[in-house]
Amino acid sequence: MDIYIERLQVTDAERLYKFELENRAFFEETVPTRGDEYYNPEIFKKRHEALLEEQAQGRSYFYLIKDQDSSILGRINLVDIDRFFKIGHLGYRVGQEHAGKGIANKALEILIETITDEDIKQIKAETTTNNIASQRVLEKNGFEKITTSSEKFEMNGQKLSFVYYALTISPC
Repeated sequence: MDIYIERLQVTDAERLYKFELENRAFFEETVPTRGDEYYNPEIFKKRHEALLEEQAQGRSYFYLIKDQDSSILGRINLVDIDRFFKIGHLGYRVGQEHAGKGIANKALEILIETITDEDIKQIKAETTTNNIASQRVLEKNGFEKITTSSEKFEMNGQKLSFVYYALTISPC
């Protein structure tokens, strides 16, 4: 499947809200919930506007993963960018209908290529111990496992920990 990533825009709000709502239960199987408030249409719209402002300030980059028909397949973001240390923190999610098709892997590959122009030297990521698919995506794209937290938390009846990864980006 041909995919591309596109920076988040004002016009994406409605379709993105629908995507998040349709995939809520699926996402909450492997990542902590964003809470009921996140899915309130007015709050979602205000949050969307705040993300766009954060992106305009260069503190984060938010991308939608899209197919050739411009349908939203997922999201991939580089957030909490530290300009002094040139570090960004990765987040991504692919909708249930498109999971397991290599989309996250390809989107991450594209993101890494895209941000080489953004003066980012390292990308950090975290996932939960039960999210093996995400760990594979990170490792396929050159991320190294740094550590697994000794702290446990409960999610969906399971005791989990966070697994931390990093990728150092070499200058071209």
